Amino acid sequence: MGFATTDPPPAAAALYFGDVMHARLRPRHHRFAYRVMSLLIDLDQLDQAGQQSFLFGTNRRALYSFREIDHGKCDGSSLRDYAQASAAAHGIDLSGGRVLLLCYPRLLGYVFNPLSVYFCYRADGSLALMIYEVRNTFGDITPYVQPVKPGELTDAGLRQAQEKSFYVSPFIDMAMRYDFRIVPPGDEVKLRILESGPEGPVLAATFLGRWRALTSAALLHAFVSLPLVTFKVFAAIHWEALRLWLKGIALVPRPDKPGPQSSNTGLASRDSHA
Repeated sequence: MGFATTDPPPAAAALYFGDVMHARLRPRHHRFAYRVMSLLIDLDQLDQAGQQSFLFGTNRRALYSFREIDHGKCDGSSLRDYAQASAAAHGIDLSGGRVLLLCYPRLLGYVFNPLSVYFCYRADGSLALMIYEVRNTFGDITPYVQPVKPGELTDAGLRQAQEKSFYVSPFIDMAMRYDFRIVPPGDEVKLRILESGPEGPVLAATFLGRWRALTSAALLHAFVSLPLVTFKVFAAIHWEALRLWLKGIALVPRPDKPGPQSSNTGLASRDSHA
């Protein structure tokens, strides 16, 4: 994958339509892909984002919506402050810079985000920090906070690595390492995660999304072409888990302590306020 980086979209919120692919490499080959719509939202411009379409709301009721309670501390507090604090813990100042969050929006009040990605920029526009926010189907959530070090971001994209410390899949051991390859949001956004263990790569996951303005027309198109997509993401995880089990892949018990942080929103985020 070799792609030139581009500047992030100027709008308060934008959409990325594309395909998610997962490929299990060992001990059995297993692959699936499905089409999704992701949301990119500027955490400093939530009010403006909520005014881009009557079908989209921020922290309020709408057909599609974004709610701060679904991310970070999961208590409804400011996600911009959350990112700022995460950066400050690594000696990074985000004052005057943008913080963009790539995630799935709620649809009819429901969402499940296996991975949400924060792109944190300095005031000069340079990418300073990444937060990879991982959620499992047990309602637990944890962030992997990664400062962008010299040499990690090139014209080919961003390369980062992280030792696994959070239980996600009952079919993958904890003794794993994530290798991230990211092309930050521009006309396209590209994510590639390779999960490897002592015997080599186990799982590859990718997302390639193409930019589209967040408008009522785009959201209506998504509602028709990707019906109930947020429900399908959660259902697909369980369906693919069943297929892996039928292929004879052994289960990995969940640790007694699931992680440093748990979501207060249960298996997935849903309430009557959409």
